[in-house]
Amino acid sequence: MHFPIWALNVRLRTMKIGLLLVAPMLSFAPSLSAQVTPAIVGDYTATTDSMLVVILHLRLNAGGALTGSADVPSQSEAGDSLEDIRLDGLSFSFAITRHYDGEWKGTVSSDGNSLNGEFIQWAGSMSMNFVRTFAPATKPSPIDGIWLGELATGNAPVHIQVVVKSDTAGREFCTVDSPDQQVMGMECANVVFFGTSCSFDIPAFSAHWSGTLSADGNSLNGTLSKGGTAALNFSRQSSELPSKLVAPSRFDAAMAPLAANDLQAVMDRDLADVIRNGELAPLTGAGVSIGVYEHGVRRVFSYGAAKPDKIFEIGAVTKTFTALMLSQMVAQGKAKLDEPVRELLPRGTVAKPDGPEITLLDLATRRSGLRWFPSNLYSRDLNNPYADYSAAKLYAFVGRHGVAKRSDAPIRNSELAFGLLGQALADRSGESYPALLNDEIAGPLGLKDTTISLSLEQQLRFVPGHDADHRPAHAWDFDSFAGVGAIRSTAGDMLTYLEANLHPESIRPVAGFPAAATLSSALIKSHELEADISSGTRIALAWLFETETGNYWYNGATGGYSACTFFNPKGDYAAVVLLNTAPGENGIFVDRLCHHISQRFAGKPAISLAN
Repeated sequence: MHFPIWALNVRLRTMKIGLLLVAPMLSFAPSLSAQVTPAIVGDYTATTDSMLVVILHLRLNAGGALTGSADVPSQSEAGDSLEDIRLDGLSFSFAITRHYDGEWKGTVSSDGNSLNGEFIQWAGSMSMNFVRTFAPATKPSPIDGIWLGELATGNAPVHIQVVVKSDTAGREFCTVDSPDQQVMGMECANVVFFGTSCSFDIPAFSAHWSGTLSADGNSLNGTLSKGGTAALNFSRQSSELPSKLVAPSRFDAAMAPLAANDLQAVMDRDLADVIRNGELAPLTGAGVSIGVYEHGVRRVFSYGAAKPDKIFEIGAVTKTFTALMLSQMVAQGKAKLDEPVRELLPRGTVAKPDGPEITLLDLATRRSGLRWFPSNLYSRDLNNPYADYSAAKLYAFVGRHGVAKRSDAPIRNSELAFGLLGQALADRSGESYPALLNDEIAGPLGLKDTTISLSLEQQLRFVPGHDADHRPAHAWDFDSFAGVGAIRSTAGDMLTYLEANLHPESIRPVAGFPAAATLSSALIKSHELEADISSGTRIALAWLFETETGNYWYNGATGGYSACTFFNPKGDYAAVVLLNTAPGENGIFVDRLCHHISQRFAGKPAISLAN
């Protein structure tokens, strides 16, 4: 989640407002509308009051349904899929959830050449009116499509991508991208296609390409002229390359599978470069606490500004606790997995839909179809964005949105889903979310530092957070969205929690907590795999399961912290990594640490931590 798209003076990647970010990131097909018409197919451009340009690409898929994507060139964002596309007469709306969790609502002009409305985001709304700049030909020309070539240079070859399209008047247009150089969307000029001959200019590059289309229509062979000439041949592609090609990861040599006792010495070596001049360098203020367990042995150690007893925000790892609360209440007969969430909310919150409706299991397994955020999450403080989102606001959104489960609901990670689940469980129990956390999980497991509100003594151990640029970051507070990311904890407490997940049949609960009686069975139930969410990844109750490694895992982040956890029942090992720095442009450092530790436990080549 980015800052509002009109905040041009803010570095977007400094703070991702999602409770980030369960990798690998997933992309989802947009929803289909029953009243699709080709009248609004084409490209549309809006220029906001702050001079921000937003480009829509609306297309019909093979089934005749409307699909689309959005680009914000000045913020280097391209190809965000439109979701929940709805066209009803002249009323039109869509959501953009990948980078800018928001919704556009408005109307279509009678000729389909303009879209007038507003973009609504968690931080507010703004007028956004689009004008059609391109109407595609009903029948594409032979050179329309995506083309990819390699230009030889003195070093490695440079990828060149060309996207060609023709309009209703038969004119050809194209754009040229250089993904390796992060240069995208250079406009072509003087595009000519006649017979099999093709040519175009690239004004931004002061270059000219000319060549011919092959007989099978799958290659363009020619030369690029810029001072001299160089061969540049293109082959037809089914999809565009991303704006930045990611270099392959480097790996450290495999070692014999490590025991918990041996891991710290290896990590001292593997992290040495990072501690000297990387993510944990002294001037960054960053610190990391690591907890590892393997065959009955546990170790907790720290680097940088952290100490083993320091408390961190764990971000979206909170969702695994929320899912375990659900499993606990099911084991106690207080709820059912297939129970509609509507039945747990205060009476009159939302009407019963005519057809299928969202259940508690749907919320816990990414199958609710709910968007990333509710549209009325308007934060007054971007440094603490969830603090004032009350239960009343959540109920108001749910009442307007409804709880019907669409038949084509996409599988997607949704902060709204877990916020709603946590609030619903609190409503059913008659307790607050913090009290439910203590009674159902933290108390029985003896997790004295796993909490939401810190005591004075705990505040002294709460390590200060930093944003991705290592500037001080505000801690995050939660109200109705507590189930998404409100928990704070230590590496030691989190390791105890992971041990309980590894050996639920062997836990020894603390006396005095009635919920202890069902904790073992609830943990076992929470590990049952419910659905496939991507190739090689399945989901239990919140926990993600990697079929290749056998790891159950989850990660998360807030504005000043990152966290990663995993446990492997087959290998009998687990780890937690807590960092007092938010993720940056180069990815989630704690994820690399988690992968590295898992690979060391498994005796495999380990992803390199060196800069």
